[in-house]
Amino acid sequence: MIIALSIVAILGMMGLTIFYPTLHVKSFKFNTFYLPLLFIAIIFLAFPLFDKTELFESLFTDTPINPLKILVLFLSISVLSIALDLSGFFAFLSSWAIKRFHNSQYALFFSLFVLVSLTTIFTSNDIVILTFTPFIIYLARHGKISATPYLVMEFVAGNTFSMLLEIGNPTNIYLSTAFGITFVDYVKVMAIPTLIIGLFSIGAILLLFRKRLSKPIEHFDLETKKVEDPFLMWVSLIHLVLTIIFLALSNFLHFEMWIITLAFAASLTIILFVYSFIAKKHEVRMVYKRLPYSLTPFIVSMFVIIMAVDSTGLFQQAGSLMSSINNGVLQGISYLVSSTIMCNLVNNIPMSLMFSRILDGSNLVSVYSTIIGSNLGALLSPIGALAGIMWMSILKEKGVNFSFGRFMKYGAKITGIMIVGAIIGVSILPLFI
Repeated sequence: MIIALSIVAILGMMGLTIFYPTLHVKSFKFNTFYLPLLFIAIIFLAFPLFDKTELFESLFTDTPINPLKILVLFLSISVLSIALDLSGFFAFLSSWAIKRFHNSQYALFFSLFVLVSLTTIFTSNDIVILTFTPFIIYLARHGKISATPYLVMEFVAGNTFSMLLEIGNPTNIYLSTAFGITFVDYVKVMAIPTLIIGLFSIGAILLLFRKRLSKPIEHFDLETKKVEDPFLMWVSLIHLVLTIIFLALSNFLHFEMWIITLAFAASLTIILFVYSFIAKKHEVRMVYKRLPYSLTPFIVSMFVIIMAVDSTGLFQQAGSLMSSINNGVLQGISYLVSSTIMCNLVNNIPMSLMFSRILDGSNLVSVYSTIIGSNLGALLSPIGALAGIMWMSILKEKGVNFSFGRFMKYGAKITGIMIVGAIIGVSILPLFI
């Protein structure tokens, strides 16, 4: 019964994601993908289908893998990043790079790749998708060049370099927290594998789009944008930098990461509230309007469903099967491949919740391999991650024709090449753990 209902929820999520991703009610628009999950989660909570003791303990007690803490952490980081974006900081950097390197598509491509990658590292893949996608569409239309290589590059870079820091992806946060990995230890282990996978990613994209990028730019008319609000930029940038510094020191300060991010988000909110009142602007409202609120019912609903399925013993059996692989690196590769594929069946956040149960008792190589898979899985299909769902939605709103099948056509080729780099990365993980 539990497994059957869970499958219905997952299929419902996939169906809505593909065919009806958003719903308009008067002037309001919201995502629909989490609705089947929410419905089934309510059924699981309302009826005595499984023992809910562990579920309520995980939600309402002080445990490291409390999904509510993960939500607070990610939404707090989003507040800092969105405020920085609203100041015009990212638009300024992008237009500066475009103006400087517009003579060659390759120069323009590499400058944007570096910019997107760096932005992803210090914010998150979701922020990059929301920020750079509209801008790339704009520059392609004004430059009279194909937007496809740049859009694909942005999406791939955003979901590759998001694995460098814990805060780059909610999946990183959840899995590292579940297995007691500190911010500093995470960076030490993931730095070199991320760089290797990143090199394979840029190679895959260049191989795929070499003909389009070889064409000259016949016309380019784009003025360098200015920072719209210098005060907002500096106060947001300072808060973001300090947050990352304190996250790096969190283990020494004995503060949980969600407390640090919440404190800086609250500080920035108070400052922006006062600033908005004095300057008669709407910065606070604009920041909080752009937060990914749909993440909350999605994660909580999936957590309930995963805990229900776990009560059947299915994950324990899967964990035992995976643990039968004696070689640590081979076991890591099996987790890498299986997590990448599973992302595209259930989405990367549910996959991470699921695999946190399957990984119980496994070595850290397998944990980090699953983290890598949770990021790479986003590249195979739009269902793989929330970033893909948002990306496709933005393209549709901007009138860019990019079908589900076209996404998978590019995604399969790029992911196939990047998996090779990921296997190399997994193979050297024991050197850093």
